[in-house]
Amino acid sequence: MGLQKSINTPLLTNLVISMLLGGCASGTDPWKDWNHGAQSFNDSVDKHILKPLAQGYQWVTPEVVDEGVSNFFSNINDIGVTINDLLQFKILQSGLDASRLLVNTTVGVAGVMDVAQMIDLPKHREDFGQTLGFWGVPSGPYLVLPFWGASSPRDTIGLIGDALLNPLTYVSFIGGTAAGAATAGSKVVDIADTRADAMTTEKVVEEASSEEERYEFVKNAYQQRREYLINDGNTPEDDNFDVEVEATDDADGASQTPATSSPDTAKTQPINPATPLAVDTLKSPVTRHVLNLSAPEEK
Repeated sequence: MGLQKSINTPLLTNLVISMLLGGCASGTDPWKDWNHGAQSFNDSVDKHILKPLAQGYQWVTPEVVDEGVSNFFSNINDIGVTINDLLQFKILQSGLDASRLLVNTTVGVAGVMDVAQMIDLPKHREDFGQTLGFWGVPSGPYLVLPFWGASSPRDTIGLIGDALLNPLTYVSFIGGTAAGAATAGSKVVDIADTRADAMTTEKVVEEASSEEERYEFVKNAYQQRREYLINDGNTPEDDNFDVEVEATDDADGASQTPATSSPDTAKTQPINPATPLAVDTLKSPVTRHVLNLSAPEEK
């Protein structure tokens, strides 16, 4: 794949070493220079290629067709979701996802219609990176991949696992030239559809007033969302949200009042993945936002 070819051999070696040694301590960013360069490259590709492609796709594609395309690729994704359910011993969920796949593939005409949603079979988000996390594989340091974006050593290896669980991968390799061309075309449509769906949320990131703020916002949002997904929403309580109590002297010298957070403290509070995004003022520091990192609902 072009994505893997974009990463040079030394970086791949570092990925493997990072996985074997358990990665770096949380809060460190040893590949920051690489990440900034990759982020700038991705921003340029998005500005000049992906965003215009997505805008054109939105312009020529009726809403019902757009929804059908999203459903089709979501249905293919459910194959990997079901297998990753089993690898994580989520037996009940694997049964629900297998049923969802069967219903949408048959009654839903290859997944173009999300019939499963109509009968209360919910969409789940499981990938091989989450499976590796379930088995205790450390994430490693933050990593920005060319063409792909925010990732980590664990999730980079997870991308390979996801590709092996995607039937379109095998069609492109063993199906001949025509099948390979058709698969490549479907991938372009998938990318355009995915980028088009992100149009309504990209302004959240664009509020950052500097490249460094954008970098930190995306990094923190990505890491907390992955933690949220791997732990199925059962993330540990953050000590930064504890209310401190200070003793204050009154006439009797016995009363206590909770200390209020200063504006500076509020700005540095981490993102809570279970709380919806609060966008109350434009141009405010991005660290003030609270991002909804739960899995988005399917169309």
